[in-house]
Amino acid sequence: MSRRFDDIEPGDRASSPWYEVTLEAIVEFGRAWDPYPFHVDEEAAKKTHFGGVIACTAHLFCIQSILTHALPEDVALVSGLGGDGLNLLMPVRPGDEVRLHRTYTSKRESASRPDCGVVEIEHTLERRNGDLVFRTSGAILVARRKS
Repeated sequence: MSRRFDDIEPGDRASSPWYEVTLEAIVEFGRAWDPYPFHVDEEAAKKTHFGGVIACTAHLFCIQSILTHALPEDVALVSGLGGDGLNLLMPVRPGDEVRLHRTYTSKRESASRPDCGVVEIEHTLERRNGDLVFRTSGAILVARRKS
């Protein structure tokens, strides 16, 4: 059964399994959506200030998105409500393994949807060494338990 608005407490946290970011995935995504040399060409990327290939922002957001589906608990999500923050903290390179942490930061009842509540969340992608590489924040609309 999905976790409902009533079950969520600010400060609750969930973490996904680890996910490896491969060179092939970075280059393929970069070619399709963000073809800067530091996303698609190993030799050219070595000459940039990054010193090698790195994943683009859109790729990291997509990794975050897929890892939300790998969290150990399902949330009774009705809709995403948008975000107010996206932070690129460190480059993600081929071979990095990352996992998603979701932290519920606050919640309130919905003024327009009494069957739902609004939950503020923060998502971070963490490398195995503990470095945070990516962070987003925003709000989701979550169904309440039926009375």
